[in-house]
Amino acid sequence: MTAIERLAAALQPLGDLRRAEPLARHTTFGIGGPADLFLTVRNSQALAAAARAAADYQIPLLILGSGSNILVADAGVRGLVIENRARAEHLQGTTIRIESGASFAAFARRMCRRGLDGLAWAVGIPGTLGGAVVYNAGAYGGCLADVLRRVQLQLPNGHIEWIDAADLRLVYRGSRFTRGELHGRAILQCELELTPGDPTELLARAATYDQKRLTAQPRGRSAGSTFKNPPQAPAWKLIDAVGMRGMRRGDAAVSEKHANFFINHGNATAADVRWLIDEARRRVHQQFGITLEPEVEFIGAWT
Repeated sequence: MTAIERLAAALQPLGDLRRAEPLARHTTFGIGGPADLFLTVRNSQALAAAARAAADYQIPLLILGSGSNILVADAGVRGLVIENRARAEHLQGTTIRIESGASFAAFARRMCRRGLDGLAWAVGIPGTLGGAVVYNAGAYGGCLADVLRRVQLQLPNGHIEWIDAADLRLVYRGSRFTRGELHGRAILQCELELTPGDPTELLARAATYDQKRLTAQPRGRSAGSTFKNPPQAPAWKLIDAVGMRGMRRGDAAVSEKHANFFINHGNATAADVRWLIDEARRRVHQQFGITLEPEVEFIGAWT
């Protein structure tokens, strides 16, 4: 029996296990080849046990939230992919502890309804709390670092520990996770500190942000903003200036409405999307001397 077969046997009691599951079904892009093993977990205990098992059998691990902010290779992902649906929540005053698979946008809207301020800006952001930690999600002048107190991590050796938010060194769309400094650690829970507010005012503010997003952002399957904004200018302006607004390759396209959104118009491949991303970076660097940094993460078996 191979290591991955032994891992599959160990994972059976922890959730819904599938083999060769197409990841296109689980990403906001609607793109991505198969995962060798795909496990759906519904609580942080199962998440921790599955991550520990992958480490024990030395099988590569990817933890997937809502599948936003990523581009999965057409060849898929080797090893184990865990779909994290751990969503339990505990509220004590203005302190909230919530499992990492909870929807960030739904959680933010729920906090507004409860009269807790600090996350109204997040009501339209896709992804999970775990993903929001990794990328320090933010919009409209707010970011998760403003309210995050600490996170609970599963270590590669199986130990579980809480780490203060300051120790994550959260920056614009980045953290120690994105810099590879916390490789092999799974985010199990997050603890946030909000402030009292008026539910009516918070929901009105959230509605304003909803309208802004509807006005500015295109519909269709995408991973959200493709590039981080460099200091010199918004990424969309640079991409527009080099003539790529509306450019297509197969069913992949740069949005006509917002040039920092790349869209899957039906059957786009990861290779076609990546070609557009690479071409945008090449043109912007050639014309302006600016190197665009992708906000989208490339996942899986790229050749």
